[in-house]
Amino acid sequence: MKHLSAASTYSNRNPVKFRIPTSDNLVPIRLDIEIDGQRFRDAFTWNPSDPDSEVVIFAKKTVKDLKLPPAFVTQIAQSIQSQLAEFRSLEGQDMYAGEKIVTIKLDLRVNHTLVKDQFLWDLNNFESNPEEFARTFCTDLGIEDPEVGPAIAVAIRGQLYEIAIQSVASARETRINKKGRRGAEQFPASKAGGTALDLMKSFGYRSSVIRKRREWDVYEPIVDILSNEEVEALEAKEERIARA
Repeated sequence: MKHLSAASTYSNRNPVKFRIPTSDNLVPIRLDIEIDGQRFRDAFTWNPSDPDSEVVIFAKKTVKDLKLPPAFVTQIAQSIQSQLAEFRSLEGQDMYAGEKIVTIKLDLRVNHTLVKDQFLWDLNNFESNPEEFARTFCTDLGIEDPEVGPAIAVAIRGQLYEIAIQSVASARETRINKKGRRGAEQFPASKAGGTALDLMKSFGYRSSVIRKRREWDVYEPIVDILSNEEVEALEAKEERIARA
């Protein structure tokens, strides 16, 4: 697996303003809407700087293209607007970058392709690019379905977003408890994270994505192409879980 080298990093222990630690501060959007027994699910990224009017335009186009009932327009637009509002409510707040290596896990199915993997991600690199990593991943593993790459990128961005939210909460707690630990220490590097940092330094560069040598065999990416029968069985299982 190729590595993504960092263009720049933030290694200080001072807080930075909230953003997802990637080069493009895009919001991962997930939709799961059901109306009158018809269900629509999708996942994509959205530029929070785009005007709100684009949301309604997107919702109408999606409904038209997929021939969904008109009632989906309002639900799609409201769901996107709600997620954007949550993201924007965090803008301007402090978060800690510091040095932190986290494990990103992939376990997703896109059409007939099943992908499972895990790797370490450097949160200290604000120039990382999940889309670039996803394209490299698909190329290296011979994945032909064009929908898999974007799905992988959204999955990565979703996990990074959750971590960024936790960083904001940590910074807030640090301000409240002045006698607490320094902000960057709220997220101490784990033993695994320390090992990864040592490996990156020995390679002479910093990277957003890295696989530790001792785990290359244990956490090798798994890609399966499912049959129609297997896909139908999985979809039926997903529906049962969703309705439970």
